[in-house]
Amino acid sequence: MTNPMNVDELLSHYAAGKRDFREIDFTGIDLRGVNLSEANLRRANLSQANLRGADLRLANLREVVLVNADLSEADLTQANLIGAEMHQVNLMDANLTEVGLRGAKLTDANLSRALLAGANLAEAMLDRAILVDANLSEAVLTRSRLVAANLTRAILENANLTNAILNEAVLENANLTAAILHGASLEEANLRAADMSRARIMSANLTNADLSQANLRGANLSWTSLRGANLHKANLYRAKLNWANLSEADLSEAVLMNAKIAQVNFHNANLSRAIMPDGSGWESQKA
Repeated sequence: MTNPMNVDELLSHYAAGKRDFREIDFTGIDLRGVNLSEANLRRANLSQANLRGADLRLANLREVVLVNADLSEADLTQANLIGAEMHQVNLMDANLTEVGLRGAKLTDANLSRALLAGANLAEAMLDRAILVDANLSEAVLTRSRLVAANLTRAILENANLTNAILNEAVLENANLTAAILHGASLEEANLRAADMSRARIMSANLTNADLSQANLRGANLSWTSLRGANLHKANLYRAKLNWANLSEADLSEAVLMNAKIAQVNFHNANLSRAIMPDGSGWESQKA
């Protein structure tokens, strides 16, 4: 890291056309609302920096250190944050549209109401991150870690979460319409009242997950483990459940009309008052 530069010097250089500030030490610097769009800050140290409302569109922030930094309301559209260290960063209400965050470390980060549409978060670490009301539509989250993350009411429509780890994550009332969750792990996750219609969830792990009142209309859950899951009043109309494990699951009052259930394991499952694929009740099938 190079010697620190004060704010006036930085802005003077930027106004003169300089864009290369790589590996500089800006620890704790106050850059609220400044325009640093297209600046090259690769490997810079911005720990505890105040960048609230800053314009960082198209900036190169690859491998930058932003631990405990404040980037709330900042515009980071199409910025490069690949491999960035962003533990406990504040990104509330930030614009991260189409940002590159591959492999970034965002544990305990606050991304409430952040706009992450089309962002690349593949292999990113987001354990315990707060993503309440965040927009992650069409985002790439393949092989990402979101253990115990809070995604309440988050929009994940058409997002790719293949092989993502979301154990104990909260996705209550989240929108996962047409999302891809093949091979994902959502053990003990809270998906209560989530919209997962047309989602592709093959070979996933939803053991002991809470899917009560979830909308799984037309979802593909083939080969998925739902052992011990709570599917009370879940909508599984036309869902594909072939070869799924629903042993010990609670399917009471669930709707399974026109669902595909070939080779499903219903061992010790609770199907009381459930509507079966042929439209009959579970109780009438046992009679």
